[in-house]
Amino acid sequence: MAAGKLRAGLHRAENLLSFLLLALLALMPFVGVIARLLSLSGIRSSADYIQHLVLWVAFLGGAITSREGKHLALTVGSERAGPKLKQAIDGFTGFLSAFICTILTLASASFVAIGFDPGARIGVFPVWIAALALPVGFLLMTVRAVARSSERPVIRWIAGAGVVAGLLAGFGPVANTLWSFGADGIAAAAAVLQTGVAAAMNVLHVPLVLALIAAALLGAPVFVLLGGLAVLFFTHSGGSLEVIPNEAYTMLSGPTIPALPLFTLAGFIISESKAGERLVRLFRALFGWLPGGLAIMSVVICAFLTTFTGASGVTILAVGSLLMFILTAGSYQERFSTGLLTSAGSIGLLFPPSLPIILYAVIAQVSIKDMFVGGLLPGFFMVLTLSAMGVVRAVRDKIPRVAFVPSEAVRSILPSLGEVLLPFFILLLFLGGVMTIVETAAFAVVYALVLEVAVHRDIPWKKVPEVFFKSGLIVGGVLAILSVAKGLSYYIVDAEIPMRLTDWLLARVGSKYIFLALLNVALLIVGCFLDIFSAITVVVPLIIPLGVAYGVNPVHLGIIFLANLELGYLTPPVGMNLFLASYAFNKPLGAIYRYVVPFLIVELGAVLVITYMPWLTTVLLGILKL
Repeated sequence: MAAGKLRAGLHRAENLLSFLLLALLALMPFVGVIARLLSLSGIRSSADYIQHLVLWVAFLGGAITSREGKHLALTVGSERAGPKLKQAIDGFTGFLSAFICTILTLASASFVAIGFDPGARIGVFPVWIAALALPVGFLLMTVRAVARSSERPVIRWIAGAGVVAGLLAGFGPVANTLWSFGADGIAAAAAVLQTGVAAAMNVLHVPLVLALIAAALLGAPVFVLLGGLAVLFFTHSGGSLEVIPNEAYTMLSGPTIPALPLFTLAGFIISESKAGERLVRLFRALFGWLPGGLAIMSVVICAFLTTFTGASGVTILAVGSLLMFILTAGSYQERFSTGLLTSAGSIGLLFPPSLPIILYAVIAQVSIKDMFVGGLLPGFFMVLTLSAMGVVRAVRDKIPRVAFVPSEAVRSILPSLGEVLLPFFILLLFLGGVMTIVETAAFAVVYALVLEVAVHRDIPWKKVPEVFFKSGLIVGGVLAILSVAKGLSYYIVDAEIPMRLTDWLLARVGSKYIFLALLNVALLIVGCFLDIFSAITVVVPLIIPLGVAYGVNPVHLGIIFLANLELGYLTPPVGMNLFLASYAFNKPLGAIYRYVVPFLIVELGAVLVITYMPWLTTVLLGILKL
């Protein structure tokens, strides 16, 4: 009983701290904008505070996501396993998750101990306090990897054995920490032990890599796969494991990264309100009279919400049921409606302020403004393509139209005007140079809060922390993946794999167009098995040199990449939208596969058009001269 109360108290404290950190992350840039407009000095060192706040938002969010069992994971058939096989899978995945998280905890603790000058400060705080988020977060994830492995004590013991194995495998960082504190004798002993452990891990290198991949396919979190591969590759090459948390720190404390959690939060505020219902009323009144008007409405609404949340699953879960009811009530077949809504869930990822666009720009070192502008026409083309399928079906099945009522159209504009104007405000403020991308994201959060809480009153004030909590789960899951994927990306670049791949391909493929075709195929395969955020972090460093070698415009290469990864959400066997649609629409996964195939084929055609007609991406860049 006492343990249960203690655990509940810890959970409440974590939730409260997560809420306060996200609120502070949004408030500080917004206060800076107000101070600048009033010609005031603002908060000293606010940029440093904001950038390092993300570390705690990320790793506390990751710990809470572990607690709730919400980390992004793949499951290829494991959910159908019998009780005994399921226990074996739980023990296997629990052991490896605890093993990798333990090593990352030790590496992060060593990084904090030896990676900073004791006098280095962020404003009034030592830098190491901000960096402490990494070992604290990984430690909590380790504990929860064991606690959530199973209800059965024997499985938890197996997962706990992963902690012991991780402590042995992590003697390298332990030795480095001991050296830094002058404990030479103990450090030397630890280093000797680490040499033996490293030798054993080198012998088991290939089996461990295969075991990690198998564990990921059986339900281990994606961040465990990526972090584990980084650990194994660095160990095998004799590299320092502290590089992994160092890369996580460098990436998450970057100047533009705070925009990712802030835009996610703004999107969640909108999705938790009745904005979807207001938008349905508006677009039904505006488009319902057209052939396929209800299908067009559904695609546009899905694109709008996905653009802001950055997570197609949120769109399907937030408005999927409502749109399904409207489509089927409007005489669309349930089979068609299910396929359309499942496909439309990822259709907004090419529009600003889409999180994948921002992340791609950061990783590829391309202008975020260029990526925003470059994605507009390809994004509209994808929307038009999917909408055209609705029009064709409506004409063929003679689906009745909704009569256009001017008075209803006028009445529906004002209630939804706030949500409709938000993307235009974002473009004007950021592209116009009025605000930075982080300040624009903070503006979006404050705007959404005022609109949905104070103006529409869809979200009671007391429910605001709950909305922040839901957003924090996505933020924690995504940033946990990015933090470890950056370490893996560092290894890939350091091993000169992109250069070798470029030389190999140039020796065999002389045509730019054949290269683009091969790129599409490769990215579709990647999209089958990796989520879009980890794919960006791991794969983009591989394709950037190839794009340069074949003369592909870097913005066009980014749009090709993102358009292909959009299809990854729909590609069997593990496209995320397929699983969420099965849950949201209460349909077997096999049926969802069949319903989506026609839409997948058509969207693939649209991606090929985007690939081989680069002017769709570049024409606005030339006109706007960004």
